[in-house]
Amino acid sequence: MASTEIPDRFVPLVEATRSLGTRFEGAEKRLYLVGGSVRDAIVGAQDDPAGISDFDLTTNALPDEIEEMLRGWADAVWTQGKRFGTIGATHQGRTYEITTHRAEHYSPDSRKPEVAFGDDIETDLARRDFTINAMALELSTMELIDPYGGLVDLAAGKLKTPIDPRVSFDDDPLRMVRAARFIARFSLEPDPDLVAAITEMAPRLSIVSAERLRDELDRLVVLPVPSIGLWFLVHTGLAAEFLPELPGLELEQDPIHHHKDVLGHTLAVMDKTSPERLLRLSALFHDVGKPKTRSFAGGGVSFHHHEVVGARMTKVRMEALRYSNDDVETVTKLVELHLRFHTYRLGWTDKAVRRYVRDAGPLLAQLNELTRCDCTTRNANKARALSRRMDELEERIVELRAKEELDAIRPDLDGAQIMEHLGIEPSRAVGQILNYLLEIRLDEGPLSEAQAFELVDAWWAEHQPG
Repeated sequence: MASTEIPDRFVPLVEATRSLGTRFEGAEKRLYLVGGSVRDAIVGAQDDPAGISDFDLTTNALPDEIEEMLRGWADAVWTQGKRFGTIGATHQGRTYEITTHRAEHYSPDSRKPEVAFGDDIETDLARRDFTINAMALELSTMELIDPYGGLVDLAAGKLKTPIDPRVSFDDDPLRMVRAARFIARFSLEPDPDLVAAITEMAPRLSIVSAERLRDELDRLVVLPVPSIGLWFLVHTGLAAEFLPELPGLELEQDPIHHHKDVLGHTLAVMDKTSPERLLRLSALFHDVGKPKTRSFAGGGVSFHHHEVVGARMTKVRMEALRYSNDDVETVTKLVELHLRFHTYRLGWTDKAVRRYVRDAGPLLAQLNELTRCDCTTRNANKARALSRRMDELEERIVELRAKEELDAIRPDLDGAQIMEHLGIEPSRAVGQILNYLLEIRLDEGPLSEAQAFELVDAWWAEHQPG
């Protein structure tokens, strides 16, 4: 199916690719905008279409021909994907990836696609993941190519594959996880045959690299309502294949103790938090330790130390998904600290505020938001009480910051001063004294230099060798 009725939203896309399209037209080659830029222009998903900086294109030109046509036009060209038919380029601050029409598939035990080039746009579109992404805009004629009904499916709110979903998912199993993202992003209803295929083929994810799964999870968690996609991952069995901690939270409802469904709570917390990647991941993992720590006693249920157990589980899972060390450290720390607020039940003393801020460090704002969002109770009085306590904490932080260097709490002396004062060389004792002074600083606030030296003398008299 083809249409010459092009929405006005396409104009910025066409203008950004006009000079490139002219080069291909002069060489008697066809060039098409394809995929997300076409889909998003149709649904108006781009807040600023003129600001789009990444373009995915396909052509009947071969890779060597693409490279030749980019010469003299592109500011930079890269060819790492050339054997798969893709040549990348930058031009005036924008990025363009141009791929020869192709039909590809994955062998049953391989993570690498086997590529065959072609010259037919409809065959190329058939290999796309979903019909809503299998539309192309031919740049010389401004013709919208939609052979698989992507426009109709967008309008109807349906998610389908251009070909048999089992064939499509066998070609690239990551598409099954990607389905969750599109369902959540565009509020789509998955086709029943698509759901059945995913449920049957979930174990096929085993051939997908951890890095690709990680990147797809990252794209999903920052959507406005990620829970829609995450429920889909759980209910189709996909989550069990690469994120088993998530379905593990679907604790059986207990008719006697009436404890909450931890999975439902977790996804509600995620939806409440700001769409910041590491904060959302922290919300995703914050209660993963509950199944391992659940116990029943005294007519109730408890999850003692689930934050500590959860932090360890989070580290293992994030490392398995090849997250960076910095990402792992940030998320595990937020998971470990997410109950810290609740340990201060008798009010926010200066001592309590200092320790809370010191432990949170640069993650203070994220920790406070996670703590606020962790309250999903329907009990309005309980929710208001928690909100008031958090307000009190934040007010106390502001007050104490005005009096002290609260964000950079450190001992009132440094190691060099201690060594000079005691006439000693670097040693374990210097570190012990610094820790001693830090604990006093947290408990009592800033000391004068004279007071600090008195404490050093007292510690040294008690602990010096001999």
